[in-house]
Amino acid sequence: MNYRTAKADIATTTLSPTRAPAAVPGVTRIRLWDLPVRIFHWSLVVAVLVAFVTAKLGGDWMDWHGRAGLAIVGLVTFRVVWGVVGSTHARFLSFAPTPSRLRAYLTGRWHGVGHNPLGALSVFGLLALLAVQAGTGLFSNDDIAFDGPLSGLIEKARSDSLTGLHHQLSNVLLVLLGLHILAIAFYLLVKKHDLIKPMVTGWKHAQGRHVAQRETRGGSPLGLAIALLVAVVAVYAASGKLLHERTVPAPPVVATTSAPASPSASPPATTPSSSTPGW
Repeated sequence: MNYRTAKADIATTTLSPTRAPAAVPGVTRIRLWDLPVRIFHWSLVVAVLVAFVTAKLGGDWMDWHGRAGLAIVGLVTFRVVWGVVGSTHARFLSFAPTPSRLRAYLTGRWHGVGHNPLGALSVFGLLALLAVQAGTGLFSNDDIAFDGPLSGLIEKARSDSLTGLHHQLSNVLLVLLGLHILAIAFYLLVKKHDLIKPMVTGWKHAQGRHVAQRETRGGSPLGLAIALLVAVVAVYAASGKLLHERTVPAPPVVATTSAPASPSASPPATTPSSSTPGW
């Protein structure tokens, strides 16, 4: 082994903050999804599943349906903020489905990591639909025992209208989720690209020519704290607690009783009128 070969071997085994040594020639192992994105993703899966199951069960389970809805409000809010202040591949600008990216993808000229342009459309569509679905649920009612935490802010007729929309959008959400799952299965079985494992471990194997040149950056603790704080405020506001705090009940009215008359006191004598007989 000469000097140049030894130097090349050392260079390929050097670890960087976002890349690990490749086990296969031409394949690079990169850090793709940060921990907040992964926790968000699987938490959203659980929250949506709980929301669907409890809605079908009804009855006392509707309280848990409401809790799942509040969780979705917090998770979607967090993802929106993290899509601005998060790490490189978590930011919306890094995978926004622009016309040029869509054309490149459809013509086979798109080379990148993370969400492809069509997958990005699915991400934005699901986030928007979940936001609307959770928002309508806050104002809905079931005419039996459940009222959304903000249903008292609007008239009953408007609440009934939003309840109907909430039920209709749930069917649309099922269709989009089904397409999302089918796309994952297609990539796994046909294109041999595992999209689930990177969302669990955070790492992805990619061809060298497909790897973005920029490293994964951003996602500071301050940005994470801001995203969490905004999400907590959104859940607190959606829970209706601010409305309850503003509505302060009036103090109870205490009935006042007059002092009993003294036993020694006698009622004033009535003097008969001169025009009225005194019998």
